[in-house]
Amino acid sequence: MKLVIQIPCFNEEKFLPATIEDLPKNISGIDEIEILVIDDGSSDNTAKVAESLGVSKVVRLKHHSGLSKTFIAGLSAAIDMGADIIVNTDADNQYCASDIEKLVKPIIEQQADIVIGTRPVGKIKEFSLIKKLLQKIGSSVVRLLSSTKVKDAPSGFRAFSKSAAMQLNVFDKYTYTMETIIQAGAKGLRIESVDINVNPSVRKSRLFSNIFIYVLRSIITTLRMFIVYRPFRFFLILGSVSLLIGIIIGIRFLYLYTHGMGFGHIQSLILSAIFILTGVQIGLFAVLAELVAINRKLLEDIQHRMKLYGLKKNSDVLK
Repeated sequence: MKLVIQIPCFNEEKFLPATIEDLPKNISGIDEIEILVIDDGSSDNTAKVAESLGVSKVVRLKHHSGLSKTFIAGLSAAIDMGADIIVNTDADNQYCASDIEKLVKPIIEQQADIVIGTRPVGKIKEFSLIKKLLQKIGSSVVRLLSSTKVKDAPSGFRAFSKSAAMQLNVFDKYTYTMETIIQAGAKGLRIESVDINVNPSVRKSRLFSNIFIYVLRSIITTLRMFIVYRPFRFFLILGSVSLLIGIIIGIRFLYLYTHGMGFGHIQSLILSAIFILTGVQIGLFAVLAELVAINRKLLEDIQHRMKLYGLKKNSDVLK
């Protein structure tokens, strides 16, 4: 069984050597370990440093494309390298590399398709109180929307089986962490969480300038992905709320009308009709959105089959 450890990088020449040095050389149940570095258009010598460190492969993106595209480029390259399991870790060595064995174990034992490392958020000194609180709230929301039991949704320390990696698509340009969880939940992939440790922070996060921008972008991303992968549920909830408000207002009008006070509340009757009609219309949107979602699922299934065919064809050529 082959493990490929992918490291997305952007101007990481300073921290990359320590990160690669800490990576495990042997893991129980793994026959071969290779290291993949994805250089996201760095302006420093990240790619040259990676090559000098003897990594298995360096993928260079032509320009800075962001974390999501770098992550997906890494998955594609790792699959081409023949990976059975892919581990994603950060170039600044924030995650303890020795915990990679914990990540891959559930996949080796065929108990999970994706494994996400759960950081001891409450004990991380670099995290402010508000960030710790928001991390917990955010993970709770993602668990609810994705119908999974993920404990640390923003964690980028993850392991993927080859099959799971081939089924993932990332549309958001900002980050892949929330989207892949919601998507995996919708596809029925098994997600497990394992407790991991972290190393002291060596630099500030480059993903966001402040916590409020991070929260806003995370909310937008999570909402978008919920609409994309759970459209029927999303529109049904909106429609039900509108319908319920309309019915409550209508009941209030009928009560007033039966007690001889309805003539002064015609506006309530109009408002009730508006909410009820809106609820019915949104319910129709839910049906249409579900049909579109079914079509998307069929296209993704075709895409997955084409990837499998491509791998088989390449394997036959190599033979």
